[in-house]
Amino acid sequence: MEKVFVTNSAQETRDLGKELSPLFSGVCVAALYGDLGAGKTAFVSGVAEGFSCMQRATSPTYTIVNEYYGKRRICHFDMYRLSGADALFEIGWEDYLSSGALIIVEWSERIEEAIPENAVRIYFEKLSENSRRITVKIADTLA
Repeated sequence: MEKVFVTNSAQETRDLGKELSPLFSGVCVAALYGDLGAGKTAFVSGVAEGFSCMQRATSPTYTIVNEYYGKRRICHFDMYRLSGADALFEIGWEDYLSSGALIIVEWSERIEEAIPENAVRIYFEKLSENSRRITVKIADTLA
């Protein structure tokens, strides 16, 4: 299943993440794809808000992973600085996957071979300074 959305501000992108958060209730991994400034972190912020997380979602570029706690634990990864999927073993990727938390991965294209087949894939495309096209692809096994 595929759904396409267009947002016209960072706030609309956050609001979309919040609106779509119920979609992630039974999901283990949400893989995000898109260039710098495409709205990935704003979207994650909305998802975290949708799960009533107390922490503000911020980009984990330098820490690799941030964790947020609410109705569901969210582990927010940024793979931008990783050299590839082999580096995942050093950060305990397998433990995160089996933890029951929602794993949200920015820069998933850098570790594509480690993303489970049944992950929800979300593609962010910058249309203009403020507008984004966000395409949500849900694996047939989840739809």
